[in-house]
Amino acid sequence: MTSPEARVRELGLTVPDYADPPYGGRYGTVKPFHRVGNLLLLSGITPEDRAGNRLHPGRLGDDVTVEQGREAARMTAVNALGLIRLAVGSLDRVTAMGRNLCFLRTTDDFEDLHLVSDGASQLFVDVFGPTVGVAGRASIGVSALSRKNCFELWTELEVVDHP
Repeated sequence: MTSPEARVRELGLTVPDYADPPYGGRYGTVKPFHRVGNLLLLSGITPEDRAGNRLHPGRLGDDVTVEQGREAARMTAVNALGLIRLAVGSLDRVTAMGRNLCFLRTTDDFEDLHLVSDGASQLFVDVFGPTVGVAGRASIGVSALSRKNCFELWTELEVVDHP
């Protein structure tokens, strides 16, 4: 398999640069990531572009469909790639995806959380391959997320200093 950086180019993904302007801003004081040894913990990531435009804001089961939620989850995963680059410089330094904690803004009776969250999971497999890209995952339905986003992702992964 080609490297994750090469796969991003092959897939035609536009990965945001979180160094300029710095990550945060709209959400106040927030640390974009924390690294302990080879463990990299990413802060909450949403389906927003750098200008703050949200993809499919709303509530799953009400005004956001499963397919729209999957698109938002996929965009969120692409944004996570930008935070990984900010933290370690290259996606080629990722050795394992550990855990994806997915928060979805849903109605009380919405049950297809896993189908939505799989949009993020599949993006990571597309970029990192089936060995490195598959992670544990939990999908949790919530009543509210900041700025009415329909999806938020917390990711934990393993990285090395040099690919």
